[in-house]
Amino acid sequence: MRDKSRKAFIKGIYEYADQLKLSAFKTDLESELSEASAADLTYEELIYVLLQKESDYRQEQIRKSRIRLASFPYKKYLEDLDLKELPEDGQKKLNILSTLEFIKNGQNVILSGNSGTGKTHIAIGIGIKACFQGYKVFFTTVPLFIT
Repeated sequence: MRDKSRKAFIKGIYEYADQLKLSAFKTDLESELSEASAADLTYEELIYVLLQKESDYRQEQIRKSRIRLASFPYKKYLEDLDLKELPEDGQKKLNILSTLEFIKNGQNVILSGNSGTGKTHIAIGIGIKACFQGYKVFFTTVPLFIT
């Protein structure tokens, strides 16, 4: 095996990475090999970096998939919500809801109020936050829920 050229080894690595569906590993391999050589990284450090990047990539893909499957009509984040526009009790309740403790406690949440008060924004923001924390979410509105 020592008589193989570097190119042959790299080609084999790409084939194995493709077979194992290591997308980020394949994407980052050449640059990480160069950086590892320049930084004099150990083999263990290089493998760790490549696997860490693969793990990060997969976690991001899972988050994106959860958000897509949740059927949000658009993306809204809690950070984008103007808290000053909410009534005082709404601000307090939002702080409680944003901890996602209601999910851990198996509780349901229904947001009600006048049109234009931020219910959908809050629901989507909480849903996206839940997706980021590993929960599966499905978004719907009352009219769609009833039919």
